[in-house]
Amino acid sequence: MAHAPALTRADGSPLRLLVVDDEVNLAELIAMALRYEGWQVSMAHTGSRAVALAKEQRPDAVVLDIMLPDFDGLEVLRRIRANDPDLPVLFLTARDAVEDRIAGLTAGGDDYVTKPFSLEEVVARLRALMRRAGAHQEASSSVLTVGDLTLDEDSHEVFRDGAEISLTATEFELLRFLMRNPRRVLSKAQILDRVWNYDFGGQANVVELYISYLRKKIDAGRQPMIHTMRGAGYVLKPAT
Repeated sequence: MAHAPALTRADGSPLRLLVVDDEVNLAELIAMALRYEGWQVSMAHTGSRAVALAKEQRPDAVVLDIMLPDFDGLEVLRRIRANDPDLPVLFLTARDAVEDRIAGLTAGGDDYVTKPFSLEEVVARLRALMRRAGAHQEASSSVLTVGDLTLDEDSHEVFRDGAEISLTATEFELLRFLMRNPRRVLSKAQILDRVWNYDFGGQANVVELYISYLRKKIDAGRQPMIHTMRGAGYVLKPAT
């Protein structure tokens, strides 16, 4: 299977997919293909389990078989959409009659694939659905925004409250890592591994040094965004 560029959520984390099919082997095949795309996949083999998982995990899209043992996919869709009206859904079914296709799309399904199908087709349809669902985020995916701080990953421009901030290459990589994980405490070890790509051994103070550089440029004269969590690491969050 040709591997297209990865699609992710707006924050850079993997997309979450829910595969619903009572044919366990088929569900596992689809899940394997989706995991190959770098997506996180959960499976359900009944309608009731699908509704519960969708509510619990808030997936980014659902692959949904119409024929299920307890209640059909159209009912699953109605219940899921009660909690998440905009959730993209790709229907799977062995039935290819026009009225079934119309019923699925009228019920709110976004696309429809009939069995037998190729895994490549399912992945391609889902990628198209995700691009449409996240078209705005994907179009601006090179720009990270946290509060009044913005970072353009393509142009390497950084602005805080409209004022441009000049960063070195390492400062930029450190800030990008922090901004891709807003409100998340990141340890020195995580930062070393991600920004410097190898272990500095006992020289974790290089992180403290570059955090101090960033603070002078990002937080100077403003409400601080970069915070030290003593004994845990650092966190970037919008100024209060």
